[in-house]
Amino acid sequence: MVSYLVKFKLEIVSLTKSFVDRNTHKKLVVLKDLSFKVKEREFVCVIGPSGCGKTTLLRIIAGLEKADEGEVLVDSQPIKEPSPEIGMVFQEYALFPWRTIIKNVEFGLEYQGISLEKRGEIAKKYLQIVDLDGWEDKYPFELSGGMKQRAAIARALVNDPKILLMDEPFGSVDAQSRNLLQDQLLRIWEETGKTILFVGHHIDEAIYLADRIIVLTTLPAQIKRVQNIELPRPRNRTSMEFQEIRAKILEEIVEEVMKTWV
Repeated sequence: MVSYLVKFKLEIVSLTKSFVDRNTHKKLVVLKDLSFKVKEREFVCVIGPSGCGKTTLLRIIAGLEKADEGEVLVDSQPIKEPSPEIGMVFQEYALFPWRTIIKNVEFGLEYQGISLEKRGEIAKKYLQIVDLDGWEDKYPFELSGGMKQRAAIARALVNDPKILLMDEPFGSVDAQSRNLLQDQLLRIWEETGKTILFVGHHIDEAIYLADRIIVLTTLPAQIKRVQNIELPRPRNRTSMEFQEIRAKILEEIVEEVMKTWV
């Protein structure tokens, strides 16, 4: 009998993280013994109550924060500092307003010392992937919110990371743009084959996008539920199956939020 081993691209191993409250000077535990794994090319969404440590989790994975305990592994190798193997798209667009869109996308390549011609060629490729070809010489103020976020995604992808972290990337756009961006993100994910870990608040968005959803508890964050999403893509947000999954996850989230109100 042949045994096939699942290849995990990302492993979160017993992460614990705390901060000291500036007002009370008391220790606040944000993450507690948190562990999960993400397969290669998998799209995983992490959701939970506001303030439960989702962004802190992403920052630790990206090497921007240090955990008190535990470790992050990419291809079984520990990540202790920012790495080109991990790209991150932030809540805000974080584009440099004085640089054109193509110069924003090129930034990481420029930092690596790649030649002007080569980095321009690579940047144009990813601008095409996010449907921004023709906008290369515009400045961020000339783009809509959705276009800015697509530029931010291109900038994260241009370094060819193994893993793409996304911290509520569509939070600042309108509902119609959000739906369009979700479809574009799925297309980009299929085209590039990246492993994506996406943090958000919106249950519908997570169900629409993810292969798997990890629901976190309120502080200190631990895993409350892992929900596999086996609905075929493109997904129908109004289907009974979609709504049944939504109801289950909503019940879990409400239960956690109510703990903070007591």
